Amino acid sequence: MRFRNLKNKKTKVKKVKILYATYPQRIKALITDMFMIYMPIMFLITYVILNGKDELHNSELAPLIATLLYALIYAIFVSKSGQTPGKKANAIKVVDYKSQENLSFMMSICRFIAFLFSATIIIGLLVPFFRKDNKALHDLICGSIEIKVL
Repeated sequence: MRFRNLKNKKTKVKKVKILYATYPQRIKALITDMFMIYMPIMFLITYVILNGKDELHNSELAPLIATLLYALIYAIFVSKSGQTPGKKANAIKVVDYKSQENLSFMMSICRFIAFLFSATIIIGLLVPFFRKDNKALHDLICGSIEIKVL
């Protein structure tokens, strides 16, 4: 086809409507993940590896190991399917903002580290209240978004 003919044709671009996950849904998913993933890890470390809660309180390494295991499991879930068990229960999926595809394993790890940072400074968790797309600070840092799955 000639360029003039292509120029005169109007192409229609379909805009995809993205349904952003609400902040209460995201909090429910986080709480579910904490009970389904993090608490069993802490239980195993406390009562199987260590000899009870007193040793857990005296150990500086045990909470770090538990958090690293949780980060690893979280990253595996997010990179494979875009959902953790809590996110799946609340019909939420974590995807890349531009391509709408699952995050890579390394980007999932970076997102978890950014989440720890934004939770530490608390302001990072308040950012979604001032944005239409409900992106928290760790979503802005990593270029991710949590969307509703229909």
